[in-house]
Amino acid sequence: MLINRRDLAKLALVAIPGARLLAAKPDSKVAGVQIGLNVPYNFGSRTMDGDEVLRRCVELNISAVELRSQPVEAFAGTPVSMEKVKAFRKKYEDAGVRIEIVKFDDVYKMTDERLDQCFELAHALGASALSCEIDVDGTKRLGRFADKHKMMIGFHGHGATKPEHWETAFGYSKYNGANVDLGHFFAGNNISPLPFITKYHDRVTHVHVKDRKKNDGPNVPFGEGDTPIKEALQLIRDKKWNMQATIEFEYPVPPGSDRMAEMAKCIQYCRAALAS
Repeated sequence: MLINRRDLAKLALVAIPGARLLAAKPDSKVAGVQIGLNVPYNFGSRTMDGDEVLRRCVELNISAVELRSQPVEAFAGTPVSMEKVKAFRKKYEDAGVRIEIVKFDDVYKMTDERLDQCFELAHALGASALSCEIDVDGTKRLGRFADKHKMMIGFHGHGATKPEHWETAFGYSKYNGANVDLGHFFAGNNISPLPFITKYHDRVTHVHVKDRKKNDGPNVPFGEGDTPIKEALQLIRDKKWNMQATIEFEYPVPPGSDRMAEMAKCIQYCRAALAS
């Protein structure tokens, strides 16, 4: 929260490694905490080509992601070829980027066959969890599929999501988990997300890192809001919890800048917080 933004702007210049050695693989694990990105959402598209997503991740020195399903499914064809999915995974891992979480849209409208395919696709990509938006009533059905496939689901919350919504989902399956959005949780509930994360750390698949102001305030550049980003990252570090700190870029791009430059600043903010 107190990291100087002018210092960050200078440090961010090295976070976009235009002069990176071609042989060097990205590394965004800092002090044991994996910094990741929600892609291709962070790049302003849900349907960006998988190769372009990968190129940008490597450019930003990011070694793990939460990947939305659309680029994979576009690559794998219809019906989805699991061999192509595995080839997609290999391309990413060969470049040094692990797909740790796979995000699916509209899961509550899916047929049983389609839900099975989602879990199979996530497994084939090497993911440890599937993620989706939270619909409390629908988490019971999804929990049965999570049990069947023995894979965690990280239910993503927004400002209106309360701790008890996740707790209800937890009761339906041991594989029902939480994708805690630090900014949404803080702005929507006006309380720190840290006690919830501490209590249910074994259920938290990953956290979304963004900065918002309290009282349902706006998304702002990292360090300018009220969200306890630094404290959350240091808690994950100190407790040695295995949960990705996934940057979700949602504040307006300032005049004269662009998404890549702003994400580099976000990444450097997280790196500095974990190094302090």
